[in-house]
Amino acid sequence: MNSDTKILVTGGTGLVGAHLLANLVLEGKSVRATYRKNSNLKAVAQVFSYYSEDKSLVDKIEWVEADVIDIPALSKAFTSISEVYHCAAMVSFNKKDDALMRKINIEGTANMVNIALANSVSKFCYVSSIASLGKSIKDKPLNEENEWNPEAKNYGYAISKYGGEMEVWRGAQEGLNVVIVNPGVIFGSGLWGNNTGKFFSNAAKSFAYYTTGETGFVGVRDVVKAMLQLMQEEKFNQRYVLVSENLSFQYIMTKMAHVLGTKPPSKKVTPLLAAIAWRLAWIQAKLTRKQPLITKHTSKSAQKIQHYDAAKIKKAIGFKFEPIANVIERAGSFYKENNSK
Repeated sequence: MNSDTKILVTGGTGLVGAHLLANLVLEGKSVRATYRKNSNLKAVAQVFSYYSEDKSLVDKIEWVEADVIDIPALSKAFTSISEVYHCAAMVSFNKKDDALMRKINIEGTANMVNIALANSVSKFCYVSSIASLGKSIKDKPLNEENEWNPEAKNYGYAISKYGGEMEVWRGAQEGLNVVIVNPGVIFGSGLWGNNTGKFFSNAAKSFAYYTTGETGFVGVRDVVKAMLQLMQEEKFNQRYVLVSENLSFQYIMTKMAHVLGTKPPSKKVTPLLAAIAWRLAWIQAKLTRKQPLITKHTSKSAQKIQHYDAAKIKKAIGFKFEPIANVIERAGSFYKENNSK
C-alpha cells in the first residue's frame, strides 16, 4: 500500500467500522470515514480505547457526514480516495423496515460501486453477511459456493445483503477490484446497546431463557483482520465466509454469564413459547409504536440449527480464527469495566 493511499470507510460508527478505523489509524493510514446525522461518535472513541490509551488517535480520522443514499454527499466523500471499505448497512428483522433496508443495503451499495468506478478506486471491500448465503440443503454447512434460491422464504435482511452483493459483483464485471466477506454473528467490545452488544447486556441481567438453535459466530477483530489481509494480498473478485465456530445460543449466553459473574440461563424456550413470545411482542410494538424486542424471524432463527464452513479463507491466506470463548472473555472484561463506572 502506498503511503499516499487515502482510505474511505463507510459505517464507521458501527461495530465493524469502528474496530476497522482503530486498526487503520494504528497502522498510520490516511483515513476518511462517513457518518450519518445523530451518529454516536463517542462510541468510536470508546472502541479506540480498547486498543490504545492515546485519546488523540480518534482525531486522526477525517469525518464526513454522508448517507449512502445521498449521492451528492457521497460523491464528495470519495474525493482522492484509493481504497474503500463499505461497512455501512441497515440491520433489522422487523418486516416493516424491509423497504428502507433494501434502499440502504442495495441501492446504497449500488451508489458506492458506481462512484467507486467513476473515481477509479483501486480496491473495494464489502461487508456482507452469512445471511446472503441462503439456506442449506440436507443440513450441510454453508460455504461460498452455496447458490441463492430466490424461491425460498428468504427474509428481508438476507434479501437486502444478497442484493448488495449483486451490485458489488456488477462492479467487478465493470473493472472494480472487489472482495466480499460474509461474517457470521459478530461479537466484540463496544456499542453495547446495539445489535449483538445486547447479548452482553442481557447476560448481565441474568437472562433466564435459552434456545437450542445454532449458528456461526466470529469475533470483530477477526473480521477486521481478515478484511485488511485480503485487501493487502489482493484476493480480488472472491468472497469469504468468516466464521470461527458454529455454536448454540445456549452456549453463548452461558459463557457470557460466567464471564460477567451472573446466573446462566436455565429455562429452555420451546418452539411454542417462542411463537407466543413474538406475537405478544408484535402486539406490544403496535400499542407502544416501538420496535418489537422479538420478531417472527428472530424467534425462528433462535430455534434453527445452521452451520457454516470457513475453510476457504483458511486455505487462501492461512487465516486462523480466535476461539469464541476468548472473544467473549475479552469483550466481557471490557463490558464490566465500562458499566461499573
